[in-house]
Amino acid sequence: MISVSDLRKVYPTRTGGKVVLDGINFNLGMGERLGILGRNGAGKSTLVRLISGAERPTSGRIDSSMSISWPLAFGGGFQYNLTGTDNIRFISRIYQQDFERNLAYVEDFAELGPYLREPLRSYSSGMKARLAFAISMIIEFDCFLIDEIASVGDARFHDKCNHELFERRGNRAMIIISHDAAYVRDHCTRWGVLHDGKLKQYDDFELAYADFKELIGWRPPPGWPFVEPVIA
Repeated sequence: MISVSDLRKVYPTRTGGKVVLDGINFNLGMGERLGILGRNGAGKSTLVRLISGAERPTSGRIDSSMSISWPLAFGGGFQYNLTGTDNIRFISRIYQQDFERNLAYVEDFAELGPYLREPLRSYSSGMKARLAFAISMIIEFDCFLIDEIASVGDARFHDKCNHELFERRGNRAMIIISHDAAYVRDHCTRWGVLHDGKLKQYDDFELAYADFKELIGWRPPPGWPFVEPVIA
């Protein structure tokens, strides 16, 4: 179980503190998938980083009896002067995993070719995300944090990611943030809308999506309903 209680995050700015998250509360059990909708800058990625431990909250608590992944599209824990191979070796040692087996898996899954033996500082953001996802799959976490992984790679790579996550690891807990409403709808069991630092939770996606569109002031484009809405 992951329990988030009165979570608050404030970033200092020249004009005073910027409140990004203000009193977030929720619980997440094994097998539950929480999808979070919110416009750019709403604090979705900040929330995921706090849960992963990559950042610390200003106040509040995050208690967990689960092992939690780093955000799958986030490479902040990597050593950028090391090669992809060396990063795999480093993480394999930390988690007491077999390096050769992990290397073979990441080579096949991430499809980085010779770049796997180049320093990460030479990687594009998409390459870093591929590596982060592949390495995440070699560690059997109880809860996976998914931050816009659907935007990385082509359709075939998305299918590989979806198979690893939702078929092979369908019994795990997940927190998913994405601008792709259909992705969140199809892969989650619960939903939340993050707006003005507050998280409102729903058991029905259509209610969550309707409230989200109202909050951001979305209006049907010409030709609706034949044009799908785009979340900005």
